[in-house]
Amino acid sequence: MAPRKEVFEGVEWRIRVAADGSSEALVPATGLARKAWLGLKGLISGFALKVRMFVKKAWDVGTNDPRKVIHCIKVGLALAIVSVFYFMRPLYDGVGGNAMWAVMTVVVVFEPTVGATLYKCFNRVLGTFLAGFLAVGVHWVASQSGERVEPFVVGASVFLLASAATFSRLIPSVKSRFDYGALIFMLTFSFVAVSGYRVDKLFELAHHRISTIIIGSSLCILVIMLVCPIWSGQELHSLIVRNMDKLADSLDGCVTQYFYQSGEGTNSKEEATDNKLQGYKCVLSSKASEESMANFGSWEPSHGQFNFRHPWKQYLKIGASMRSCAYCIEALNSCIKSENQAAKLIKQHLGSGCLKVSSSSSNVIRELAETVKTMKKKSSTTDLLAEEMKSAVQGLQNDLKTIPHLLNPSAKPGNKTLETACSEATTPTVTLMELVPVVTLASILIEISGRIEALVDAVEELAKLADFGINDDKSKHSKMTDKTVSDAKKQTEGTMKALQRV
Repeated sequence: MAPRKEVFEGVEWRIRVAADGSSEALVPATGLARKAWLGLKGLISGFALKVRMFVKKAWDVGTNDPRKVIHCIKVGLALAIVSVFYFMRPLYDGVGGNAMWAVMTVVVVFEPTVGATLYKCFNRVLGTFLAGFLAVGVHWVASQSGERVEPFVVGASVFLLASAATFSRLIPSVKSRFDYGALIFMLTFSFVAVSGYRVDKLFELAHHRISTIIIGSSLCILVIMLVCPIWSGQELHSLIVRNMDKLADSLDGCVTQYFYQSGEGTNSKEEATDNKLQGYKCVLSSKASEESMANFGSWEPSHGQFNFRHPWKQYLKIGASMRSCAYCIEALNSCIKSENQAAKLIKQHLGSGCLKVSSSSSNVIRELAETVKTMKKKSSTTDLLAEEMKSAVQGLQNDLKTIPHLLNPSAKPGNKTLETACSEATTPTVTLMELVPVVTLASILIEISGRIEALVDAVEELAKLADFGINDDKSKHSKMTDKTVSDAKKQTEGTMKALQRV
């Protein structure tokens, strides 16, 4: 029989029926050109989708932090200006073919912040100048030694100076401030000294390279300081303030989530609490950023409220104190996720004291953040909040001492140990394992309050070294304190109601 054709959605199918009535398998009749077109179409669609996703991500990066876009514009502006040395004949004749070193200098030393750019520019100019000066001197000594000895003198000098420069990079004090300069010194000395063996005009070569590097570095400094400057010191200052706020939010969030587990919270509240809990992780991971910003900030000139000799190293001590508190908050977070559930009776007994300690401690941290942010010496508000924190800690310690009496009312407080009270408790029965989580949490809160006192001392030392202004706005601080205390009381009352429902 003749083959029959059926068409379904643009694909042609052929069914061959034999004389005995049997049929063969269905085989699509698509040509080679159609397969190639479908494959090409799929590749184009996939590529277009990837380009679209990349553009979207790039747009999000630019909108989230416009300073990155500004940095890109400044780099392009600096390169466009330095390219004039190639386009204009008089400038090109002045530096010769070494004008490319000015372009390379702009590419390698231009950084997002003023401090980082100054650090690289100074190190590059200093390393190039010292290396060029020594290379010319070694070349003169080698040339006076004769043609046979000259290669050995140059090779020995390269070996000794390169080894010494590499060793200096391993010294911590040198590495933090002159690591890039030592690298440039090795590169320049090796280049000039080795080139001098075949180049006759070595002094002119060294002069042109130093001149072009000074031109490129100077141009970078002008652009980075005049066009929307971003100061490393200001970034460090803002980072410390943000980390203090995140630390306070995490402390409140951890304790609130531990005692507020009634199951009646909405998803939005749970997500907000989870976001607060993650704040302490930013404090733990900011050590490297703080150290680099403090190093670059020491290179910056006076700007805004920051002097040239501003105590940037003191910010590192404040950051270390905050990280010590963040480690305790991490331990609090592990208590929340612990599989051992605390007894409801003990949870209600210690809930009020723990919430008061966490609330007063977070208020102290927020007040310290305000002190650093405004660069004003601490007012009486800080002392008042610190005293409230100590009073709350004392109350929590008293609550811990009354746990044996709570479990066994017939016993006098202090006459029996906690384990004995648990074994003799009648109503309700509480095991020792049910006491461990909440007692551990209370102990960690007491430890955090002690570490916050160290943070207070670090901030006071910063205010003394940086000569913070006198805080004379008493009414503002009084209103802020009243609002802080009112919010803390509302939070404590709401959580205690939830504990009672539990």
